[in-house]
Amino acid sequence: MSGAGPGWALLLVGFIAANLPFLTDRLMLVGPRRAPKALGWRLLELLLLSGLTIALGMLIETRLGQRAPQGWEFYVAALCLMVTFAFPGFVWRILRKQSAADATP
Repeated sequence: MSGAGPGWALLLVGFIAANLPFLTDRLMLVGPRRAPKALGWRLLELLLLSGLTIALGMLIETRLGQRAPQGWEFYVAALCLMVTFAFPGFVWRILRKQSAADATP
């Protein structure tokens, strides 16, 4: 079995995880609902979900063979990838023009 299938699956999981903070108004995806959740909460959730995605990738790498040691550059590149993946959710939640239904208090 090659590593292509789990690699693509991990990229899909990363894309979904990066957009989850922008799809719900619940704190940490399961907590109480905040009317308009602040951008800081969303970024904190993105950081935490990025860590979980990296941990899942390390687990997959360990299961496929020997895990390679990573330097700080790997983690910075992974975080930049997650920020890039989060762009559609960010645009949909933050940058789109608010309609009258969304602006109700």
